Parts: sequence; C-alpha cells; structure tokens
Amino acid sequence: MQENSALVQRLSDALEVINVRIARLASALRVPLNDDSALHALMSAQPAQPVVNERCKTSIALARVNLDADRRQAHLQEELRGLLVLRYRMEASSLDANGLTVTEQAMVQVEEHLLRRGFKPGADGLRLDEFF
Repeated sequence: MQENSALVQRLSDALEVINVRIARLASALRVPLNDDSALHALMSAQPAQPVVNERCKTSIALARVNLDADRRQAHLQEELRGLLVLRYRMEASSLDANGLTVTEQAMVQVEEHLLRRGFKPGADGLRLDEFF
C-alpha cells in the first residue's frame, strides 16, 4: 500500500508541473480549454516556424516588434499543444502500467492542488468527471 502511495505521489507531482504550465499558457493565450471547438482549433493549427538566429542591424527594428510578438505567440501555442499531448500520453501510460485506481488518485490530487493554488476548476482543460 505504501508503494502505491509513493507511486501516486510521483505521478501527481509530474502531472502537477505540466498542468500548472498548461493552465498558465491557456490563460495567457486566452484559449478556453473547456471549449471543444477552441481546443480543436489549437490542436489542428500549423506548427510554429523555427526562429532563425537573426540580428537586426537596421533602424527597422521597431517594425519587427509585431512580427516577433506573433512569432512568440505561435511558439507558446506550440508549447501548449505539446504539453497537452504529453499529458495525455502520461495519463494513458499510467493507466496501462498502474491501473485506473492509481491514475485516478494522482489526477484528483493534482486537481485539488491546482484549486488550492488559485486556479479555476478546469483551467488546465482536464475534466475529471468526463475522464473517469
């Protein structure tokens, strides 16, 4: 039993770090993860273009600010998509390896921690009532 509680704690700690980052990115990008159409739009968006190591040597640097902001937002969206996929794979892997009970305990524990930290229910896009 103690082994299960240690396993739940390790899984919970790993998922909490990911869920906090997901919630913060979703808030910053104004992506409502509880809206299926917004989530679908996020997940089906084109990948962000890689940033080339460029240096501005002219006075046109101010005109590039908007482009840089758009590029930054695209990279944040890419990070959010990647974290959502990573979380899904971690949950699926945990279900396969540890079973429903351990995975559910860890996920419930993460949601409780997020609520205590001030995040709104579902801020990380996870709806436990639909998941289990």
